[in-house]
Amino acid sequence: MALICLLTFGTAIFLWLINRPQPVLPLIDLDNQSVGIEGGARRGAFQKNNDLMLYYFSDAKTLYENFQRGLAVSDNGPCLGYRKPNQPYKWISYKQVSDRAEYLGSCLLHKGYKPSQDQFIGIFAQNRPEWVISELACYTYSMVAVPLYDTLGAEAIIFVINRADIPVVICDTPQKATMLIENVEKGLTPGLKTIIIMDPFDDDLKKRGEKCGVEMLSVHDAENLGKENFKKPVPPNPEDLSVICFTSGTTGDPKGAMLTHQNVVSNMAAFLKFLENGMPVFQPTPDDVAISYLPLAHMFERLVQGIIFSCGGKIGFFQGDIRLLPDDMKVLKPTVFPTVPRLLNRVYDKVHNEAKTPLKKFLLNLAIMSKFNEVKNGIIRRDSLWDKLVFSKIQGSLGGKVRIMITGAAPISTPVLTFFRAAMGCWRCLKLMAKQNAQVDVQLHHLGTAQQSQFHNILETCLLYGCLAQNIRYVLGHVGTPVACNFVKLEDVADMNYFSVNNEGEICIKGNNVFKGYLKDPEKTQEVLDKDGWLHTGDIGRWLPNGTLKIIDRKKNIFKLAQGEYIAPEKIENVYSRSRPVLQVFVHGESLRSFLIGVVVPDPDSLPSFAAKIGVKGSFEELCQNQCVRKAILEDLQKIGKEGGLKSFEQVKSIFVHPEPFSIENGLLTPTLKAKRVELAKFFQTQIKSLYESIEE
Repeated sequence: MALICLLTFGTAIFLWLINRPQPVLPLIDLDNQSVGIEGGARRGAFQKNNDLMLYYFSDAKTLYENFQRGLAVSDNGPCLGYRKPNQPYKWISYKQVSDRAEYLGSCLLHKGYKPSQDQFIGIFAQNRPEWVISELACYTYSMVAVPLYDTLGAEAIIFVINRADIPVVICDTPQKATMLIENVEKGLTPGLKTIIIMDPFDDDLKKRGEKCGVEMLSVHDAENLGKENFKKPVPPNPEDLSVICFTSGTTGDPKGAMLTHQNVVSNMAAFLKFLENGMPVFQPTPDDVAISYLPLAHMFERLVQGIIFSCGGKIGFFQGDIRLLPDDMKVLKPTVFPTVPRLLNRVYDKVHNEAKTPLKKFLLNLAIMSKFNEVKNGIIRRDSLWDKLVFSKIQGSLGGKVRIMITGAAPISTPVLTFFRAAMGCWRCLKLMAKQNAQVDVQLHHLGTAQQSQFHNILETCLLYGCLAQNIRYVLGHVGTPVACNFVKLEDVADMNYFSVNNEGEICIKGNNVFKGYLKDPEKTQEVLDKDGWLHTGDIGRWLPNGTLKIIDRKKNIFKLAQGEYIAPEKIENVYSRSRPVLQVFVHGESLRSFLIGVVVPDPDSLPSFAAKIGVKGSFEELCQNQCVRKAILEDLQKIGKEGGLKSFEQVKSIFVHPEPFSIENGLLTPTLKAKRVELAKFFQTQIKSLYESIEE
């Protein structure tokens, strides 16, 4: 009997040894992840020389060719999917998309518009197949797409149409068309001559357009007209403009970043090259499908889609209602999931709220710790005991087939990051940093494999400029190394005491993904692009000993206090965001004042328990107005600030507690969830004045 038990135990050990998951090993020296080149700049160590990537596929050097490649490698497979409630996805093939783009583009040429770099076409719609078809129509005939979006605001849309001399806008709904016509009727956009509408509309709208000289066409009629008057494609060159991306702007009028086909394609190439150097390699295929719900008006979503198209994959659109996204995910079963922290936070909170008993909480935390320890050691899997017992439901809620998850648009907390790395079985991390006014943390999860990267995101480089390609060590706090399409250098900022000889300074970028400037705005262009082609980002960076880049400060969005101390409010806000009762925080200072104050939006899920610990109960609104709660939150912020290394002058001295979150809808956040600091200061000017006066008294 003892011999049988021994043999059984020995067999079990042997089977475990030969089947246990193996750690993933790095492909480069983790202590030397970037290489210095002439002039003090650096490139990624994985690059063999100083030649920057222009493209990944030799037959896809423009966005037009990129889509045509997808058509070929997919063998005219399904391309764009859409669905109605409680129905399966319906698919449009690559050839159908290509044909419809040619018909729509032919219609524009038939109407007298030119296949030219000076021909700007507005696209004003929510994510849907016609958005992609409209954009591809522009590229097929060397025209330039100009995305418009609701959250620009009515005045900004008028500004963009006039600044870009847009004669044609392709929009989705009659409501948007009506708004555009009203602007023409008022004489605000006299150059707008044609509106093409995706949804059905009535004759009254068409007649109203005719009265003010605007032709109204349905997409269906426009495509039929183009089919009857077909024109051969006039494809662009890589150096030609592809898109004008107007920022929503935190101050002043929107700025139109001019991006060429080469800018976008080189970015896609750098991302694919990064994945190629991953461990193991992830390569998108025609079997991959991405869910599309993040705004197509922004480059993040379009870069993801461009990569999918280049490999013949599929894009499935959500129904248009974010509340139905979980159902769309379950039906679509995507392998690629671009997302935002707000959604991940909800999943995180839901999972933790469901663990109500001490035992369930203990098991959940044990599962996270156990899986995450594997992740840190390079062991990536989704078939562990913890996956079966704890994480399979979470994986299933995303469709069950996700291979890559990218989160962006706003900061994401370390606990949430850790949770999803463990729950989804991923190791590598991607961070995007926004150029204007707010940090944007982005996480790239490579599910079931070992992929992590970190990127620096600014509109002027299309999307990204730095990445960490090979980091098996779990290290946070940096954005990685330059990607394969650009170099990075640090330039002295003497008045802030940052010098390149100390490996510190303003981050500057030069390469194939750097934009050509702001449309009709040479002054703003010269502020960020120098004569040698270096883009000055306004971010302050530090090269770490291992060759990775860390963001340590901001040159812009800084101000001096009365005593002469420089303040970077975003850095302080990022530290304060670690406070448990805090959902959002806005730090404000003035040059005539010697201290900072802040506005805090509490987390409605955390505030009641936080207040209960100091003996205060009541509704959420009552807690926000309670002075004891306000004082406790302030003390917690200052404690977190001290732990986070904030100097005394960087700590807020008083706060106002506001119950309503800052949002796009109330005009306090940009569409990419950056704080509109000027608008926030205006919105809270009464409270700001009161806070300063109360302390001075």
